[in-house]
Amino acid sequence: MTTTWASWIGYVVAAWSAAYGAAGVWWALGGGGFPFGTGDPELVAEPDVAFKVSLLGRTTPEVAGPVIAVLGLAGAVVATAMTRVPVRGWLRRLLPAFAWMLATALTVGIQDYRTLIVVAYTPILAIGKVLGVWPDGSGWGDLYLAPRLNLLMCLLAGVGWALLAVAFRRRIAGACGSCGRAGTAERTVVDRWGRRAVWIAVAAPLLYCGTRWAWALGFSLGMDPEAYQEGKEEGLWIAGAALASFGIVGAVLTLGLIQRWGEVFPRWIVGLHGRRVPPMMAVVPAVFVSVLVTSASFMYLRIVLIDGLTAENWALTLPEVFWSVWGAALFVAALAYHRRRRPACAMCGPESGVELPADVCVRPPEKSGSGRRPDR
Repeated sequence: MTTTWASWIGYVVAAWSAAYGAAGVWWALGGGGFPFGTGDPELVAEPDVAFKVSLLGRTTPEVAGPVIAVLGLAGAVVATAMTRVPVRGWLRRLLPAFAWMLATALTVGIQDYRTLIVVAYTPILAIGKVLGVWPDGSGWGDLYLAPRLNLLMCLLAGVGWALLAVAFRRRIAGACGSCGRAGTAERTVVDRWGRRAVWIAVAAPLLYCGTRWAWALGFSLGMDPEAYQEGKEEGLWIAGAALASFGIVGAVLTLGLIQRWGEVFPRWIVGLHGRRVPPMMAVVPAVFVSVLVTSASFMYLRIVLIDGLTAENWALTLPEVFWSVWGAALFVAALAYHRRRRPACAMCGPESGVELPADVCVRPPEKSGSGRRPDR
């Protein structure tokens, strides 16, 4: 029997939730290693901006520990129920609502820009170290701080909760657990907005990229000249330009979601030209980047709402506010690409390699009064 992500994601989420809930108990009882608020060295070093950076910037283990314990242990029960237990009545709405609440909290609510920093600067640091252009005094230990890695882990857990909610919805609706087809071939809003979403996702990061390259080239655009000079002496703007370059590359690659070279490898890719691009090769990175930039954007939105904008600070925070638009558009574009290119389903259709009509994937929906689970 073929195993799909929908059959095991609930167990992974339940295990993580139980482990994190146990950690919450440990922190509530005075154990060490609390990664938020007063246990985060970066936030403790700058208490005046702690809340602007993180909604948990001032929290303590005595307050957050019990909350984490309750949510984690309750999450383990809910994730198991969503995977194994035939549910009925109001539970069909309550359980996915709980799942989406945790998904939102973990991917957006508790996040700040440091998760993006860890992911984006990993290849930049590796290349910089090889070329010998990375500033002295900074390295892997400065990048991979424990609270940062904790935020990355929480973000991945939030993605897991979102996937579990999707799998649960498919199960109770009688849709295929693997491909999600449920007997309708109609075009959706995602399909209609796919092409426009690509162009929005291409344009949204360009303001950020332009300001960072302007700084690297010696222009203090939208920044206090003294602060700009300090950053220049520390080599910050070179690192910022490197991150902006990744943004430009990402914008170009986003075009592949509506171009032929995004479906068939072009001839200049030796050894692969003419072969079809695996859909997940484009979908997974695009969705992951969309979550990363969206999670970071809300921190900058808080900063703008609290501090406002002036001629000497707008370039530091305003471009990043548009990352939420970037993330949303990129997610829609990736989903439209996935729907357009999803192949024949090995679970509910012939293994022909040709996209199936949606009506071949129909399965009877799970009845609310039945104790049976649909066949997997």
